[in-house]
Amino acid sequence: MTESIGWYVHHHGRGHLTRLLSIAPHVDADIRCFSSLPRPDMLPFHCTWTMVDRDDEVAGDGGDPRDADPTAGGLLHWAPLGHRGHRGRMSAIVASLADDPVDAFVVDVSVEVTLLVRLLGFRVVLIAQPGARDDSAHHLAFQAATTIVAPWPRSLLEPAHLAAFGNKTVYTGGISRYEARLATPPPTSPRGDDIVVLGGAGGSAVSGGDIASAAQATGRRWHDLGATPDATWSADPWGELTTAGAVVSWAGQNAIADLAAAETPAIVIPQERPFAEQRETARALEQAGLAIVIPEWPERSAWSSLIERATNLRPDWDRWEVRGAAARAARAICETAGGCR
Repeated sequence: MTESIGWYVHHHGRGHLTRLLSIAPHVDADIRCFSSLPRPDMLPFHCTWTMVDRDDEVAGDGGDPRDADPTAGGLLHWAPLGHRGHRGRMSAIVASLADDPVDAFVVDVSVEVTLLVRLLGFRVVLIAQPGARDDSAHHLAFQAATTIVAPWPRSLLEPAHLAAFGNKTVYTGGISRYEARLATPPPTSPRGDDIVVLGGAGGSAVSGGDIASAAQATGRRWHDLGATPDATWSADPWGELTTAGAVVSWAGQNAIADLAAAETPAIVIPQERPFAEQRETARALEQAGLAIVIPEWPERSAWSSLIERATNLRPDWDRWEVRGAAARAARAICETAGGCR
C-alpha cells in the first residue's frame, strides 16, 4: 500500500496551497511537500514541508531570468538558463526523491516539475487548470502525467485541451476549503444588504476607490476582502459569504468553489491570468446560470442594476459538485499510487 506521496505547490497566489490543505486530510499516506512558499501554519500532521529556492527572481549577478531563454524555444514554460534558483529547486526535488522514493507525485502546477519527476521514473498526478492550454509545453506535460485531476465539474466545463486525455482525466468538481462545513447548511434566513468583494492573491486592476464609488452608488456597505492591495486579508470569510446580499468575486478555481459551498449570489469578474483561465471559468458559470458575469469592473452607474440582478438570482450551486470533491481528488491520487493505507 502507498506509504508516501510527493507534492509540488506552486508559489503564485494562494490557490495551489489552499487546494493542498483541502485534499491532504483525505490522503491516508505521508505527504512530502515542495514549494517556494513558507511552511503554512495549518499543515496537516502527516505532511512535511521543504522550502525550495525561487526561480523567478533576478539572479545575484543581476541577470533577469526572463532574458535567459526560459521557454527553451517554446518547448517549456520556465527553465531559465544559468539561474541558480531554478537549478537549486530542481536539485532539491531530485535529491529528496533519490534518497527516499515516493509512490506518486502530485504537481500543482508546473510543466517542468512534471517532466522532471516523470524522467526520474515516478507516477505523476497533474492538477489541471482551465483556459487555452493547447501549447506544446502543456501538451507535453499532459502526455507525461499518469493521471490528470481537473478540479471542476465535467458537465459544465470540459476544456478542449483535455479532450485527448479523457481516459486519464478525473473531474472532481470544485474543491472548497469549506466542504467540511456543509454538514451544517448555510443559513436559510434572508441575506443581509452588505456586499462582499472577494479577491485573491493573484492581483487585479481594481482599486479601493473603485469599491468606494460602487458603495456610494448602491447605498450599501461594501467589504473588501483581499481584492485590493490596501484591503485587510480575511483568512476565513465563510461568515461573510453566507450572509452577504451578494458577493463580487474574481473567477479563480478556489473562489468559485467557495461561492458554491456557501450558495452565494455572485457577480463574477474574471481577471487577466495566463492562458485566460478565469475567462473560461466565467463563461461556464454564465452558461450554467450560476452567476452574473461581466468582463470587467463596470461604470459606477451600472452597479445598482447588477446588484439587483445578483440578489434575485437563485443559482443551483450543487451543479459545481463541491460535496465530495476533495475526497474524489484524494482517491485519484491514491489509485495512481497503488492504493493508500
